[in-house]
Amino acid sequence: MPLLRFGAVLLFAFSLVFSSNPVPEAALDSPSVDAALRAIRPDAIRAHMRFLSDSLLEGRATDSPAYGISARYVATELESLSLQPGEDGSWYQNVPFRKSLLDQSGSTFVFVKDGKEQALVDGQDYALTANIAQQQLSLDAPIVFAGFGVSAPEENYDDYAGADVRGKIVAVFSGAPSRFASTIRAYYADDMIKARAAESHGAAAILTLFLPEDLKRQPWDWNVPQYRAGETRWLEQTGQPHNPYSYSGVAILNLHAAKLLFEGAPHSLEEAYVAARHSRPLTFALPWNARVRSTYSMKSFSSPNIVGVLEGSDPKLKREYVVYTAHVDHLGICPPIGGDNVCHGALDNASGVAALLEIARAYASLPVRPRRSIAFVFVTGEEAGLLGSDYFAHFPTVPFSSIVADVNVDELPGLLYPMKNIVALGAEHSSLQFNAERAAKKMGYRLVEDPMPEENFFIRSDQYSFVLRGIPSVYLSDGPGSSDPAVNGLEIIRKWNVTRYHTPLDSMDQPLDFASAARATRLIFLVGYDIAQQDQVPVWNRDDFFGSRFGALHPSSNPSR
Repeated sequence: MPLLRFGAVLLFAFSLVFSSNPVPEAALDSPSVDAALRAIRPDAIRAHMRFLSDSLLEGRATDSPAYGISARYVATELESLSLQPGEDGSWYQNVPFRKSLLDQSGSTFVFVKDGKEQALVDGQDYALTANIAQQQLSLDAPIVFAGFGVSAPEENYDDYAGADVRGKIVAVFSGAPSRFASTIRAYYADDMIKARAAESHGAAAILTLFLPEDLKRQPWDWNVPQYRAGETRWLEQTGQPHNPYSYSGVAILNLHAAKLLFEGAPHSLEEAYVAARHSRPLTFALPWNARVRSTYSMKSFSSPNIVGVLEGSDPKLKREYVVYTAHVDHLGICPPIGGDNVCHGALDNASGVAALLEIARAYASLPVRPRRSIAFVFVTGEEAGLLGSDYFAHFPTVPFSSIVADVNVDELPGLLYPMKNIVALGAEHSSLQFNAERAAKKMGYRLVEDPMPEENFFIRSDQYSFVLRGIPSVYLSDGPGSSDPAVNGLEIIRKWNVTRYHTPLDSMDQPLDFASAARATRLIFLVGYDIAQQDQVPVWNRDDFFGSRFGALHPSSNPSR
């Protein structure tokens, strides 16, 4: 859906309130900028992707030796561009991790009613999840259905209103109410936010259920290995896991187990579906207890972010940084398809790494460097929960207060079809909207709203780590429109998400449009370049949902400063 022209006018007026010195349109129109755009090469994007998604790299799992090869490749490319290392003379920022894996042989899960156990089949009815906070879990507690498990007072919505869940297990649907705006819906769908809501109400644990339409988008057989991959956290300087909450979930339940759970309940499972689809809170006790016994093994390891810096040209502004991010890691070895058990991660995210390397090349080719400095941050651990970017956002290799914005590249737009519009996720919350608008205009794109808010993309990539630290951020992703009238872009995206995403089929064997991808890469270059050239730092919109929550962590982005 295109952004309304009237809304764009209002947003521009907002920018004048927050910026006494708006960026001139001509900032993006110069022979040197056009030459830099031409330095971004479709063939180079393809070559980077081909190497990084090759079977020899075994899917680039965060804790694998193959990830180290990928990191070395990226560092070598940055060195070839004469950038500066970002971490005390090293290209690598090593991130310490701890990983928890469920011991399936020593773990059980059953429903209990009137002293009788209802047997369930592991992997078919349920899948237990790992827990970084403890090595053993023993739990026997009543279950309460609590809608989405969301408390959102500013949206006048609370699944916990009037409910007593103290010491009980809450069963909740994945996701969040559809009436919420896309990025706010994504925020409340975040497991961390649901965990905090459950904990604040005294719940003992969370069971996750799925709406039937969610299981069409992400089938059960796809979900199970994702949840069984374990839970990973980066380690604080004390050696303890960061955010070691024990409410991340005990298990996910398939349709058969969910139907059993609602047998004899005050409301049927179908009534719960209807309430959820209409964004209507519905909470009630279920007639079962859950009895859980699980054990976990722990593993410690380290994996590097890769950081390169291009120093800015302005004597004052070069002390400020525009950060670009792309994640290098993927899933490693995964359930095979057609005899191939490597999750190649060509789009996700060899494409983003390739694009960011070409963006770095474009910056290095400029005869005059941008006014602000540019930090190129290739992160680890994204697939485990945005961990490398979160670590960098907490321990940046440049002064935290000097980071003015993050521009993220994940699943490079344009590879699946020739795009005519693009989504700038998160830009609408800050003055970055205008940078994205200007860059899109120069490249002939139109900005559109998120066409798939149910996917919660805003919280699923690395720009979100910077948002949580109060830094205005944007993630450029595919718009649904195609310049080829015979192509339905939205249909292609949705089909890709349910057939290739996080499977071995995300490889270089799929149809890919590198000319279209190079055009999108040029757009992403322009967004960051525009930020680097402007006089003022990006700011959150006044009274913005995310700026109000997190802007105080990074005062330079607060419009009221």
